[in-house]
Amino acid sequence: MSVREPAVAGRFYPGTAAELAGELAVLFRGAPVTAARALAVMCPHAGWVYSGALAARTIAQVGVPPRVVVMCPNHTGRGARVAIGAHGGWRVPGAEVPIDEPLATRILEEAAAIRGARADDAAHAGEHAIEVLVPLLLARQPALRLVPIVVGHLDVAECTALGGALARAIGADDVLVVASSDMSHYLPDDECRRRDRVALEALATGDPATLLATVDDHAISMCGARPAAAMLAYARARHAPPPRLIGYATSGDASGDRARVVGYAGAVIDAP
Repeated sequence: MSVREPAVAGRFYPGTAAELAGELAVLFRGAPVTAARALAVMCPHAGWVYSGALAARTIAQVGVPPRVVVMCPNHTGRGARVAIGAHGGWRVPGAEVPIDEPLATRILEEAAAIRGARADDAAHAGEHAIEVLVPLLLARQPALRLVPIVVGHLDVAECTALGGALARAIGADDVLVVASSDMSHYLPDDECRRRDRVALEALATGDPATLLATVDDHAISMCGARPAAAMLAYARARHAPPPRLIGYATSGDASGDRARVVGYAGAVIDAP
């Protein structure tokens, strides 16, 4: 894959450069923009009508350096267990974002001991959970270079190993790590919020094992729990503080339908 073409432009977010620029202006309008250095963020990845404002508000809270690693869950079931996009670029309407090939190569080398970690394009081809964040990151950083990673159903040891691999590969370089995740899926609004409070309390401990045990034990359908756990392990290896919550919403806030909603959260891990 020399250039990954958009898979969900025109559905999850605007499909033309002009429409995209207009929507980005709306999403970032009123969001407090800072240049504070952060180690990592967690952002939601639904259609922008539902979660775009919260994703933009989260990304606006941090300075976005030119180099960004984005990890997401595997919604399609295709590709490697840890699928690292290592070559070429990603196209979004009106722009093309290059893969940071040297950083991707270092991550591949450091993650080699994790079963199924390899350079892989198949997992990325139809996956939306990184793509919807790329225009938001690009709006904050026009010189953006990307390392996209699709994360399968890893156990806590593998998530911790992935976080450690990122820490070794990145070292002291200025790189933002992004975990792409939605929260509970298709529940009544009050039950969604109740379960997500439990998951977010676990996230706030900064401990990947606590997060995964909580999500699994309480049947919380947080689709990006594994990327989030790897993010926590990366932050722990870098001696960073636990995440701080930026905001929470459900799809019912946008649609008005509270009977069957999806939850969304944004969080930031500050640089140590």
